[in-house]
Amino acid sequence: MENKITPQEYEEYVEKKSPNSPILKNCFNAFWVGGLICTIGQFILEYCKYINLDTQISYTVVSVVLIFLSAFLTALNIFNKIGKFAGAGSLVPITGFANSIVSPAMEYKSEGYVLGVGAKMFTVAGPVLVYGISTSVIVGIIYSFF
Repeated sequence: MENKITPQEYEEYVEKKSPNSPILKNCFNAFWVGGLICTIGQFILEYCKYINLDTQISYTVVSVVLIFLSAFLTALNIFNKIGKFAGAGSLVPITGFANSIVSPAMEYKSEGYVLGVGAKMFTVAGPVLVYGISTSVIVGIIYSFF
């Protein structure tokens, strides 16, 4: 004997069992953590300007330092805690991209450097790179015609 449940009953069941998400708190945490990451980047940029580095080199230094800090904090399992607390606030800046490459690499380290780290490093970031680069090429071609 089958117990048939209607879609509306199932929806009510899921609604009752699912915890409510504190949306305002999550948005606030994402906002201030993302802002803090960007502020750190701005401090690095201002320091580079203070020591008279070229503007283009300063931008590169900011990117490299933020990527390094993100990868280092991921290796120490600190960035994952920040990400759990801040959500998209820590994932949207360049730090989240670095985390998405380092995390799978560390997870599959036990399988070896080629088949583990090398093969799994881009499982999360790979599609983003492929679609991002492909889209930029297509937009560039369309732009060149107009």
